[in-house]
Order: sequence, then C-alpha cells, then structure tokens
Amino acid sequence: MNKRIYSWVWAVLCVIVSACGQPTGERTGTHPTDSLASGRINISVDESFRPVMEEELKVFRSSNPRADIRVSYKPEAECLKDLQQDSVRMVFVTRGLTEAEAAYYKARLQFDVQYDVLAYDAVAIIVNAGSPDSVFTPGEIADILKGQGKGQVAYTPVFDGLNATSTIRFAMDSILKGSAFDTGHVYAAANSTDVITYVAANRNAMGFVGVNWIGNPEDTIQAGYRDKVRICGVQCTRCPGKTYVVPTQEEILTKSYPFTRGLYYIKKENYDGLGSGLVDFLKYQRGQLIFRRAYLVPAVMAFIVRDAKVDK
Repeated sequence: MNKRIYSWVWAVLCVIVSACGQPTGERTGTHPTDSLASGRINISVDESFRPVMEEELKVFRSSNPRADIRVSYKPEAECLKDLQQDSVRMVFVTRGLTEAEAAYYKARLQFDVQYDVLAYDAVAIIVNAGSPDSVFTPGEIADILKGQGKGQVAYTPVFDGLNATSTIRFAMDSILKGSAFDTGHVYAAANSTDVITYVAANRNAMGFVGVNWIGNPEDTIQAGYRDKVRICGVQCTRCPGKTYVVPTQEEILTKSYPFTRGLYYIKKENYDGLGSGLVDFLKYQRGQLIFRRAYLVPAVMAFIVRDAKVDK
C-alpha cells in the first residue's frame, strides 16, 4: 500500500476509535463541546440566591477564563421547568428531586440526574426601621400571612412575586404548614431587591427574603439596606437561654432559627463537563468559603460551632 494512503487510513481509524470513547453530552459532531474548565453551558438560578451565586460565578470565571456560563435568574418553579429544556444544563434551587422526578429524568435521559445540597440558607423576616415590632413567634407570622395583625400594626406581607417563587413555597409549606394565605392581603414585588425597597418605604410592611440579600454586615449594599429595615427575631422553642433568634450562621447551622432551607444544585450531565467543573468548585474550599463569607452555612466544608471559655 502506498505510504501516503496508509497514513491517511491510519489517521481516519484513530479518529473513529477516539470518537467511540467519548462520553455522552452536548457535542459538535462526535466531541463534547465543553470540559471541566472550558466551553459554554446555560444554567438557571433561583433569584433568591442571586447575590451569593453572582459572587461564586465571578470567582469561577476568573479562574477559568475559557468557561462561558450563561445564567438566568428566575423564580424557582421556572428553574425546575428549565430542567426539561435540552439547552439548560443545571439549576440551583431550594430542594432536590422527588423520587418521581428522578425516575422521569432517568427514563428520558438514560442516566441519573445528580443533585445535592451545597449550603444552608434562611428566609429572613424584615420590617421597616420604624416598626414598633422586631420579634415574632412563628404563629404570629402565620397569622399575619392570613391577614391578621399584631399589636398596633396591620402588617402587609411582601414577597418576590405571588406564585412560583421559593419564598412563597416556603411560606406555604413551612410557615403555614400547607394552609393558604390571604393573597388579597399580600404585596407582590418584582424581585428580592424590590421587597427590601418596599419594606424600607412602608412602615407597615413585612418582607420575606433569602438571608444572602440582607444578612451580610460586611457588604456595603446590604449595610445600606439595614439602615432602613430591621431583621426580625423569631421565637426559638428549642434554644436554652434564647427566646428569639435572628438568622445568623450559628442559628442556621443549629436550626435554632426556624425558617432555614438548603441551596441545591440539580445537574444533567453524565461526563466531566463544565457543569461538573462548576459543582466541584462550589463543593470544595474556595466555593464553600464564598458561601461562608456570604453568611450562608457551607454544607460540605466543616463549619463547627464550639462553646469557648476564656480563663481570666
């Protein structure tokens, strides 16, 4: 065989063998279009986690300049709908998949969709700086959601929308225990920023936001918010020596603050692609430290609260 023809045949065979070993995923021809540190993917993120996820993505992109992660911030229910879109690789929401959802995606995709908790968050209750009340029991907050007031103020609950958001679902599931609230009594803001702005301008408003929007005293924007609104204490029935607690890291970690929740990823990827690279970053040291600096509680890296005593 002519040496030139032999070389050409051998090169083609090498390409074919190499293609057979490639994992399933988004491809151009026979090759995945992304790796752990490069390529382009689309993700959807629950809007209530926007501040901390923007910081996470900024650091990840700076370390991986060939990574093009296109993010959409939207209500949780819309993020979960995006999982059914081939163009969306991963979502970040406040829960994992149910057994029925996991079975559905496995049947559709022919592999298990991965999900896990990355950090622990809380729903903070905020009131206007001029409000006469700053502490509430869970029952009093439930009554306010039903249209009943406390003391001299008839509070108007303020959410980041009236449906499809994670804070609305949390209020119904965890505060009202499945009961409906008075939607005619609730103000629907456009997003979490608007919730804070509305509460800052209205003395009788009570806002519900993810703690990463308001809980970081080292963030200059959040410090400005806290001049105009107050984070409320909520009664803790399991805390020795503490009657009311605010959503600090310690109270979230120990679940002393009653309105805690998780930040989960759900990933449709069965090979070492860019989604896996981002999850690895979020699960390990740098990503977990960013969660910690945002005053969430890291779920993977150890964050232990110990009692300390100083000898005099």
